[in-house]
Amino acid sequence: MNKVTIGQYLPFDTFMHRLDPRVKLIGVFAYIITIFFVDDFITFIPFAILLFAMLYTAKIPVKSVFKSLRPLLFIIIVTAIINLFTAPGNTLLSFGHLTITDEGVYKTLFTVIRLILIILSTSILTYTTSPMELTYGLEKLFSPLKRFGFPAGELAMMISISLRFIPTLFDEANKIRMAQMARGADFESGNIINRAKAMIPLLVPLFINSFKRSDELATAMEARMYRIGEERTRLNEIFMDKTDYTTLYVFLGFCVLVILKHYI
Repeated sequence: MNKVTIGQYLPFDTFMHRLDPRVKLIGVFAYIITIFFVDDFITFIPFAILLFAMLYTAKIPVKSVFKSLRPLLFIIIVTAIINLFTAPGNTLLSFGHLTITDEGVYKTLFTVIRLILIILSTSILTYTTSPMELTYGLEKLFSPLKRFGFPAGELAMMISISLRFIPTLFDEANKIRMAQMARGADFESGNIINRAKAMIPLLVPLFINSFKRSDELATAMEARMYRIGEERTRLNEIFMDKTDYTTLYVFLGFCVLVILKHYI
């Protein structure tokens, strides 16, 4: 748990950090959407190069970013197994009723690479954008929907708070786990049912502390006169300059080229 990096923000002064949060949000969404139009391994290469270029520009250690895969490793493995044993094709190996085909191996590798690139791209967003900037960026992007009654500010606030408290909850869970182990709790031995039961002394105080923290946060927001639906002012307003627009247009142009390649 102490190696989980999801939701963490590294306050460096780099080109990626200085970009407008709206540019990074649109860029990540476009990156994720476009990557689903990739239909061969060769096209993954420019996506990987672009990803590592952003990591280098943001001065984020590659090792730290790959740690963000740990919490989602189970989902990646399950997805790989499903693709491996369900895809039709020429049989390579057989285990009773289960068969591994050449198409299954291809789809498994293809899907795993796609998932890894998506997870790493979203990790770069949280590494280079503070929760407050994410809130401002989301609120600005959703602001045109306010005329239709869409709660842009409230949704942006909920998303930013959720991202902010992911590492906090993991740290809290790790502290409770160490305290329970010091009292003799065993979270490792036994079958899966016994290990699940052993998690109860961890989950109960974690939920209680989470509700307590949420109540304290709500009280603090009310004490600072936060009101749902009210117009709010900003200490530091965000504005897009030429660098932001140029970066956005270049990135969107890259995405359009990939999509056109898929249909040509």
